[in-house]
Amino acid sequence: MPPSAAIEPGILYFGTPVVLLATANEDGTPNLAPMSSAFWLGWRGVLGLGAASQTARNLLRTRECVLNLPSDSLAAAVDRLALTTGTAPVPPRKYARGYRHVADKFARAGLTPVPSETVEPPRAGECPVAMEAVVEAVHPIGEDDEAQRGKILTFEVRVQRVHVHEDIRAEGTADRIDPDRWRPLIMSFQHFYGLGPRVHLSTLASIPERLYRGPDIDRARQAPHRP
Repeated sequence: MPPSAAIEPGILYFGTPVVLLATANEDGTPNLAPMSSAFWLGWRGVLGLGAASQTARNLLRTRECVLNLPSDSLAAAVDRLALTTGTAPVPPRKYARGYRHVADKFARAGLTPVPSETVEPPRAGECPVAMEAVVEAVHPIGEDDEAQRGKILTFEVRVQRVHVHEDIRAEGTADRIDPDRWRPLIMSFQHFYGLGPRVHLSTLASIPERLYRGPDIDRARQAPHRP
């Protein structure tokens, strides 16, 4: 057993998928922000964002978004969005870290906006997975600490549409992703990584995915198409 030590890292980014979060600005233009404080339970997602960010303000106002999941081959496109913000003027804290305002984030990343079916923000066409979603709840983080109070929000979103590229769908199925074909972009301690090959057979994988299907899927079928 290797020796261990108690340390105090500035961040605890042990590795999560990158999300390009599309929202609608007040003037109707799309904003596209990279983030990776996200996870999913069923057809619900939980997103962690700075409360003062353009994305958070858009979510609070419109209650809509698209969660675009880039593959590891899109790392350069995601990196072009680094140190950019849709907020003008740039907030002092971000300015001190080197951020600059960019109005057209899709053009900056070199990605193609594709109209969504149920929400206003567009999808990023090059991303193998795109999930249209609506905000169902907002929860503050760190309210017990005066220094953090009001600065971090988590958004609970409910997915209404899941779009995937055909080349990551499991052959012979209508609604399953092939994990050997899906290569998500991972952020770990501010660096980009890909997902490695399967390392072990999973006993959990013996449970059919259909047994996890929840009522949010039925609700998603009722979501109206936008004109």
